[in-house]
Amino acid sequence: MDALGHVNNAVYVSYFAIARAAFINKAIPQWDWTRNIFLIANVNVDYHKELLLTAKNPKVYVRTSKIGGKSFTLEFVLTSEESGHEIIHASGSSVQIMFDPQIRQTTQIPDWIRESFTSFDAVPA
Repeated sequence: MDALGHVNNAVYVSYFAIARAAFINKAIPQWDWTRNIFLIANVNVDYHKELLLTAKNPKVYVRTSKIGGKSFTLEFVLTSEESGHEIIHASGSSVQIMFDPQIRQTTQIPDWIRESFTSFDAVPA
């Protein structure tokens, strides 16, 4: 919390990072965090409405919006419930670039990762 009593703007990036990890674990159960490495190339956050400590049922929704040769983009929406309605506090995106730490170079996204993202996103919510 900051002096205004709402979540500090920098914390939203942490919420997105936590949601990204949970999304990848769910979308690609065979993901190995010690072998499948990516770098964050870009993070964007658009703030819509302050998020207070008293927010009810906050959630971060995540989806894959783009898969390139070496990178993939995820989109995020942070919501909570207010007066029986879901409201949006923030939205954003991050670009992840696959990386091989042994050769210290970017790498192509393996087909099995691409296929897992594609088939997971195709499942109805």
